[in-house]
Amino acid sequence: MLFDDALEHLTRIHRAIRMNKGHCLLVGVGGSGRGSLSRLASHCAGYKMFEIALNRGYGEYHFREDLKKLYNELGLNNKATTFLFSDGQIAEEGKQSSIC
Repeated sequence: MLFDDALEHLTRIHRAIRMNKGHCLLVGVGGSGRGSLSRLASHCAGYKMFEIALNRGYGEYHFREDLKKLYNELGLNNKATTFLFSDGQIAEEGKQSSIC
């Protein structure tokens, strides 16, 4: 069951991703439905969904390989794709170095 606020967010996400070079940054508390609405909007737009599957030992090398797969799919096959990346999929948080 979709309530009015969810439908409004769904239409905004759908409209944003359907634009030429469209993208969205969704911000909200965990469990608020960002992923579900993104998946639904992507499905309604006819886009393929791409998510990173974390597993034991997943690191920077695997992340780069996943991005290569995504870029090949986008560039070579020209498939309309939604890349869903959430804060729960961050395996390692790196330290930023400050430049003085």
